[in-house]
Amino acid sequence: MPQSLSKNLIHLIFSTKDREPVLTREVREDLHRYFAGILKDLDSSPLVMDSRPDHVHLLFSLNKNLSLARAVMELKRGSSKWLKTQGPAFRNFHWQNGYGAFSVSQSAEAEVRRYIARQEEHHRTLSFQEEYRAFLQRYGVDFDERYVWD
Repeated sequence: MPQSLSKNLIHLIFSTKDREPVLTREVREDLHRYFAGILKDLDSSPLVMDSRPDHVHLLFSLNKNLSLARAVMELKRGSSKWLKTQGPAFRNFHWQNGYGAFSVSQSAEAEVRRYIARQEEHHRTLSFQEEYRAFLQRYGVDFDERYVWD
């Protein structure tokens, strides 16, 4: 086969350091555009994203020549640098060290898109920690609660 083809859909979730609720409504839309720009620069396709004051959800198609770890590093590093230019409230901004990344089958893409689009609705009754634990359990990811949060 002369050509390598792939479609790797990734649902990426990560929070602000110590889940500080610093992502204001005013900055979120621009942050999403910034994330999209980083992904495009990495030849990866942004599909949908949303954020709450303390965390973000991104669904994207990962470039076949790019590791997931590098994509996450570039997203977090670039957006953190950008956020620090957005005023005094972000001067000491940091993302959490870790992240959750979950592969999404083509048949589940629409469901994940809807889920991400409804973040505000979900978080009326569910904290980020509850939501994240549920993802880890749903995907069968073993974890130690002592090391999940920072």
